[in-house]
Amino acid sequence: MDERYDSFCVTDRLFYDSLGNATDGHTFVTGRPAPAGWATDETSDWMNYAPEGGSLPQQGWKIHVSAGVDNAERVLDAVWSYCVPRGLAFKFLRSPRIVLLRNSKYAHRAGSGKFVTIYPRDEAELELTCKELDELLVGEAGPYILSDLRYAAGPVYVRYGGFAARYCVTPDGQTVPAIADDSGTLVPDRRDPVFHVPSWVTLPDFLAPHLAARNATSTNEVPYRIEKVIHFSNGGGIYVGRDTRDDAEVVLKEARPLAGLDSDGVDAVTRLEREAAMLRRLADLPQVPRLHDEFTLGDHRFLALEFIEGRSLNNVLANRHPMVVAEVTEEDLAAYTRWARDVYTQVETAVRAIHDRGVVYGDLHMSNIMVRPDDRITLVDFEVAVAGDDNHRPGLRNQGFAAPRHIRGQAADRYALACLRLALFLPLTQLIRLSPAKAAHLADVIAENFPVPRSFLDPAVAEITAATENGGSATTGGSGTGSAPTALSGPDFAADDWPTVRDSLARAILASATPDRDDRLFPGDIEQFRSGGLNLAHGAAGVLYALAQTGADRRPEHEEWLVRRATNPLPGTRLGFYDGLHGVAYALERLDRRQDALDVIEICLRESWDRLDHSLLSGLSGVALNLADLAGRTGESALRDAAWRAAERVVDRLADDPGPDISGGSHPYAGLLRGRSGPALMLVRLYELTGDATLLEHAATALRQDLRRCVVRPNGALEVNEGWRTMPYLGQGGVGVGLALDQYLAHRPDDGFARASAAAYQAARSPMYAQTGLFAGRAGIIAYLAATVRTPEQRSDLDAQLRRLAWHAMPYGGGTAFPGEKLLRLSMDLGTGTAGVLFALGAARHHEPLTLPFLAPLAGAPELPHHGASLTTDTTGGGDLT
Repeated sequence: MDERYDSFCVTDRLFYDSLGNATDGHTFVTGRPAPAGWATDETSDWMNYAPEGGSLPQQGWKIHVSAGVDNAERVLDAVWSYCVPRGLAFKFLRSPRIVLLRNSKYAHRAGSGKFVTIYPRDEAELELTCKELDELLVGEAGPYILSDLRYAAGPVYVRYGGFAARYCVTPDGQTVPAIADDSGTLVPDRRDPVFHVPSWVTLPDFLAPHLAARNATSTNEVPYRIEKVIHFSNGGGIYVGRDTRDDAEVVLKEARPLAGLDSDGVDAVTRLEREAAMLRRLADLPQVPRLHDEFTLGDHRFLALEFIEGRSLNNVLANRHPMVVAEVTEEDLAAYTRWARDVYTQVETAVRAIHDRGVVYGDLHMSNIMVRPDDRITLVDFEVAVAGDDNHRPGLRNQGFAAPRHIRGQAADRYALACLRLALFLPLTQLIRLSPAKAAHLADVIAENFPVPRSFLDPAVAEITAATENGGSATTGGSGTGSAPTALSGPDFAADDWPTVRDSLARAILASATPDRDDRLFPGDIEQFRSGGLNLAHGAAGVLYALAQTGADRRPEHEEWLVRRATNPLPGTRLGFYDGLHGVAYALERLDRRQDALDVIEICLRESWDRLDHSLLSGLSGVALNLADLAGRTGESALRDAAWRAAERVVDRLADDPGPDISGGSHPYAGLLRGRSGPALMLVRLYELTGDATLLEHAATALRQDLRRCVVRPNGALEVNEGWRTMPYLGQGGVGVGLALDQYLAHRPDDGFARASAAAYQAARSPMYAQTGLFAGRAGIIAYLAATVRTPEQRSDLDAQLRRLAWHAMPYGGGTAFPGEKLLRLSMDLGTGTAGVLFALGAARHHEPLTLPFLAPLAGAPELPHHGASLTTDTTGGGDLT
């Protein structure tokens, strides 16, 4: 799974939530009243303390003190007693639970270990505080802070960075914490998992010996050479390497002490030692990798393991699954079914052999199953495996395969095998964690689409049902919920009357609202905790916009929640269309709150918006479109002038295109949201306002730049090439490029673009999309088809995608909801969740025209001749797309 999402799953069973809301009632503040004359401030994770009336520089060398769960209270007592008498401002993590989660395996690596932050007023105070705290904390241990320089051998660390909350915009358009360089210009305050001193800053002399000590450890001390990084987590790294003694290829697995904690508080080193013991015990099994060596480098522990040639089952499935193409044959389905059942039999045999040796594997899922080139399987990652303990509950779990907590030992492995039976055909078993009855529904979908006998599927459903029958459905609980629909598939999204379908989704969305919270109104993607809970993509604006545009119920108190926060935004709030305040203004205008929209726009125009990137998501293309549209609605010439300034900057940047560098060059993205298709859409819309044909020429340039980053798959589908995968989706995939192509072709014919448009349509015909979201899932496919359909055959394609929404539908709050990114939790936002599905359904079924923002001419645009895009052009994908 994506490690960014794991830490957002620990707070709530149903929705992604921040660690700051994960307290269990026990905080470090209990019994510690603020000292007299001190000010306190509480944020999501931290408690801040500073003397009233005191002053600090805006940036400088700060001190971090590391601690673990077991000694955090003791460390805080010592630091508190030191800082308060000396008037040193400091902050600390609020609770033991947050300390655990901040140091967990999938926590952010750069922030792990930081328990207390202290703000010295100058370098003299920095040196004295480091020295005295180091003496005071002798014997206390904590995780190594990767972003910092360690002082001596204790838990004291230092880093140069910001004290005050200042922000800047990066070259790729992200709003990030900032510090001032030697010219006074704000630049990103780097928070990488590696110690870094800004180029204009001099390392204090007293820190030089500690930097030398840090640099003294070298891989030359061990007989292995690291050649490639496979994966990093907060617990350590996994690398491909070579044994320099015999040139044998190996996998090196690293464990950091006191870091990478699991839910039981066990650290990565303990788990690595456990893994070594289990591999020795299972050494005779051909499906288990050989253990070559164990060694220590610095204070990190390593295993050298057999290198397994092959790919993870998860990766193999993504490329081999027959339903990723539209024209799948019965022979294709039968061949895949034989292969999948053989893989399952091999895995089941391996797990039984492991059980026969008295071992519980504990972490069976598709990423831990390696498939060799000859289709033999090997199981990897035995760090949570244990011997002789049938009451064992793993401290690390993959949520698509993890049994309920009361199912333990070998029974948990059998539960994971049951999930594997289903996931090999329909990899959506994450949904079972949200609603256990979904297992039977998935089995029905599999039986309908694959030549799989029920005798293969029913035992899996029975195993899952028996394990979860006492646990109930997570989706029937929660604040504001009502009775759940009897059918887990929800309404018939293609056939039921539109108001019934719309109201079912709206009920779920409104039931999830949390107007008492300041950080969000509706639960959505984890991005809302980085970009804020206001914006169009992941915040309240997008949800309220979808509800209003589809004619669903509106709540004035929810709109007031948005207006209050958008007109008084927090420092660092983004400006972009989908990720910031411009999108909020767009939504407010469509909620008939024009003055509020103009107030938000005024805030945006006071900021340094001209440094944003080119994109529709967060940059100047979205800004230009929004300003031009609002100018057309209001007649405000200042808005029109600003729109043209933004557009001119985008045109200038189109000349800076180094080519389709998918490895991370200057412009590695393609697609509607982050690529050049967004600027192309903007330029077409401005052409419609002016009739200036030069704008169409620039749009064609932008489209060709995106098409250079696309590929046509063997089935004729245009998809964006990300190097390790290709993407069909609306936000960063082929159909988003297709939408922009169609907008251009409506004004000017182009044979290459027409072929590319036809190939983009093929990307929207697959039966299998793993997710449902608007930006990266089936909802976006539906929105594309709704804007494209012209023939009965194309209408049939749209209806088929509408019906398949049922695969992901879940009951919530007396209505129907959908999971967000990674399927681990429900989401209500526009970009990834239920509001996006609602909007896509509205585009397909609403009685009034409903399109995505800016897919129709802007306000004030005159009628121009349209040539129309042809989707009946050759769809084989051959030839030059441009």
